[in-house]
This record gives sequence, structure tokens and C-alpha cells, in this order.
Amino acid sequence: MVVAEVRVELKKGVADPEGKNTLKALELLGFDGLKDVKTVKVFDIYLEDGGDVEKKVDEMCRRLLANPVIHNYSVKIK
Repeated sequence: MVVAEVRVELKKGVADPEGKNTLKALELLGFDGLKDVKTVKVFDIYLEDGGDVEKKVDEMCRRLLANPVIHNYSVKIK
């Protein structure tokens, strides 16, 4: 079995309202020195070992997991 870790994050310049709200909440809780908070989605995908796993996962990202207009993604095979 192979595990592919897919990390999906917003491209630079794309608004991240969830990150901004989290930053505000942390500041309201008294945490000082924060500069920014960014949200990231991480998917662990478990696949049968065989074939071109990286190619399969890349296709999953392009077709479902990431929107190429607003997201960057990276794949790490574990």
C-alpha cells in the first residue's frame, strides 16, 4: 500500500477569509506577534501499490481536489 499526501493551498493573492477570521480570533484570545494565518487542506490518499501512483494522484488533483485557477498543490508519496 502507498500513501500519497496531497497539500492544497490558495495561490498568492487569493483571498483567504477563513485564515483571516482565524487570525482575528487568535488575536482576540490574546496571542501576540501573529503576522498571518493561511489555510491548507491535506489529503492522505491510500492506494494499492502498482502502476504510476504519482500520475493517478496528479489526475485526482486536477479533476477534483484542486481548482487550478485559485489553488497550488503538491504531492508527496510516502
